[in-house]
Amino acid sequence: MTRRVNRVLWLLAVALLPMVSAFRVCGQELARGSQYCVLELAFEGPRQGPEDVPTRDIDFWVRFRHESGSPEYRIHGFWDGDGNAGTSGNTFKVRFCPTEPGRWSLVEVYSNARELNGQKQGHYVTGVASDHPGFWMPDTESPGRRWYMRSDGSHPYIFGNTHYTFLSGYYTDGTPSRNDIATDIVGNAGYFKKLRFSLYGGRYPNPDEKPFFDADGHLTDSGDDSHRPNPRWFHQRADLAVQTAYEHDLIADLILAGPDVVESRSVLRASHNDGDPTPYLRYIAARYGSYPNVWICLCNEFNIKNPKYSEEEIARFGRIIRTYLPYPTPLSVHTVPRTLWPAKFDELPPWNDHQIIQKKIRNLPDAADAIQQTWQNAKGEGPRDKPTINDELSYEGKGDRHTEHDTIESHLGAFLGGGYGTTGEKPGNKLGQYFRGRFNPAEHTCADNLRYLRQSIDANITFWKMSPDLRIFSNVDRDFRGLAWSGREYVLGTNKSRRGIAANLPTGTWTVKCYDIINQKEQTLSADARGRFTFDAADSRAVMFHFKRN
Repeated sequence: MTRRVNRVLWLLAVALLPMVSAFRVCGQELARGSQYCVLELAFEGPRQGPEDVPTRDIDFWVRFRHESGSPEYRIHGFWDGDGNAGTSGNTFKVRFCPTEPGRWSLVEVYSNARELNGQKQGHYVTGVASDHPGFWMPDTESPGRRWYMRSDGSHPYIFGNTHYTFLSGYYTDGTPSRNDIATDIVGNAGYFKKLRFSLYGGRYPNPDEKPFFDADGHLTDSGDDSHRPNPRWFHQRADLAVQTAYEHDLIADLILAGPDVVESRSVLRASHNDGDPTPYLRYIAARYGSYPNVWICLCNEFNIKNPKYSEEEIARFGRIIRTYLPYPTPLSVHTVPRTLWPAKFDELPPWNDHQIIQKKIRNLPDAADAIQQTWQNAKGEGPRDKPTINDELSYEGKGDRHTEHDTIESHLGAFLGGGYGTTGEKPGNKLGQYFRGRFNPAEHTCADNLRYLRQSIDANITFWKMSPDLRIFSNVDRDFRGLAWSGREYVLGTNKSRRGIAANLPTGTWTVKCYDIINQKEQTLSADARGRFTFDAADSRAVMFHFKRN
């Protein structure tokens, strides 16, 4: 009898096995890609056109959950016309970045549009292990949270460049700039780690293509219609820039309002949507928030150009977009020349993960001190504990009368101050590569020196363990600045001749190297320095000495 029961149970188990297996692998694979890639899923929704407002009126998001149960991300979707740069259609998209290898299930697909609600729910995408470094985020273990790190724990150093309106393809007097977006991105990636740019034409709009629709469905540059984004503009221009930058691991620093004309600055005013920029902020988060290389700057010079925004408004916009950003996307706002980081932000609920300042500086000590002073709060009573970037540190050219050596020296200073810097090529007011693009290192001549400095830092210096400190050095000029990882590693930056500088080294033997940033030359001064080590600074505006304990 027992044998018969066991056989019945065995036959029942065999019969149920296909059902169990089917349950285990329910759903179908929609996409497969490497860890930290961006997987784009297309959905069919209600047909929309230029006179409709899907960015405001259609709520659509997908919850992705890893097979282990965690992590889980809620990713908002966006309308993309016909999916191929058309301005009418029923294509909605979701962009998802798998942060872990394995299966990611679409455990919930929600929309207030009947056609989208529940579509593809229960299916999955697959992430494959990769060596991509992932997202950027403040390193909480670095001194004062000064430095950025990647998801994989690496710490690339950042120097940036500027191409404000290169997406428009137009320049002065309404003439085509003849730049190529992808070529500009690739060129910058060969020298810099970050490129900041506006998502619109701004001062140099494209006469034929516009980023928004007005209420009648006509193309417009007016950011007051930001709740009506034109999918063709973003598909053909911004997407191309962001995706190409992703492929070359270049940070795409997207400026949402700016740089300096009403049309482009009014995206946050959103006066044609009753002053509510939420639809557009959600759109930007949906379209670009899953890219590991994307940073977001809410506005350029937020409170000195029309329309002006208050600190309270900027903080509110920041909190709104942060609710829709599924990943740790760096977020901040660009301040004005007269101040460093406004004290009012210290009193408001937190929203930004870094501080952007604008101080155009020609020398090492002022560049270092501006970073360090911003890192302190307004009263000097304590640190703000956030990375700091001077995003208009030095524009090389006749426009601001900054020479190549001015720009090199000031960027070394930003590093020694415990932060980062950004340049641009500016031969005249609102002229040059910093607006139109067409990146050319033969014109922007500091580019190769900044690349040399950045690569020297990456290859040799554990800067994310360091903070501004000169205490081991004596007989230094008052313009010199330094970094220290106490007992382990030190950096001294010099900008003029000085004989008999002394490094009073802790116990052990030390390797001492000298980097001439102007001439791009490296020299080992000692492989076994100890005790009091004396050396001379050359008559050069940008020299870096590195001391590392063996």
